[in-house]
Amino acid sequence: MSDNGTFTGFLHPIFLTIVFIFLSTIVAAFIRGRNRDKCLKAFNRFMITLEDVGGKTIWGKLRVEATGMELTYEQSHTDADGHIESSYMIYKYEYGNIGALIRYHDQLQEDNRKRRDAELKRTYHPSWWRRMRRKLMNIFRTIRDSIMEVSNVLMAQAKKTTVAGGLLSTQDKYVSQMKNEVIGSVDTSYEPLLEKYIGHRVVAEFLHKDQPVELPGVLKDYTAEFIELLDVQYWFNGAEEKKKADIILPRKRAVIRHLAE
Repeated sequence: MSDNGTFTGFLHPIFLTIVFIFLSTIVAAFIRGRNRDKCLKAFNRFMITLEDVGGKTIWGKLRVEATGMELTYEQSHTDADGHIESSYMIYKYEYGNIGALIRYHDQLQEDNRKRRDAELKRTYHPSWWRRMRRKLMNIFRTIRDSIMEVSNVLMAQAKKTTVAGGLLSTQDKYVSQMKNEVIGSVDTSYEPLLEKYIGHRVVAEFLHKDQPVELPGVLKDYTAEFIELLDVQYWFNGAEEKKKADIILPRKRAVIRHLAE
């Protein structure tokens, strides 16, 4: 009787709610802490220029986190209000204000130039493991919607047939939260049109100062939010002069329009 009472206590809705809140918080914190956009990570620890949609530019060493990014200036400076500033932070919900992230080649130090050249080599000549890993991830991204549907069916069936079905029904919010964090943790939206042109020269069409322009470059990668191109010629300091650079463009403002080979 005592054992049954203890078991019933463990299945009490309040106890299960506490467990689900605890587990969903742990899962969400772990995944969010590791879930950084793949294109942005490629520019992590490089000196880059951020251009916002209004044309304002900020230059500094990029640090990418799951919740946003920070550009650290080479030297602190005093703004018009007399404040000393040494970095600029952009939160994830502000990514819509990004016009482009530019990595100019002539601003790279020797160690970062070597890192960048290694990236280019891997893009043009990916290893067997790199190709296989990408194929496997694309398979997962293709079927993840089906996984979500199957998990919904299984959960509904469990609620009807298991002893704890009634108690599981009271935890829908927390079960869904954990499920969405796990399934939604892959930030890349698989795009069959783009996938076959990774490592090829393409032409991106995007809004530069609210004017549509075309930009040729090597397609290195893409995610749900960004496109990364290597070896482009991009405007420097708002002038007509262009310099060789690598660039990350928001997909809300850019599309790959042409194959250029």
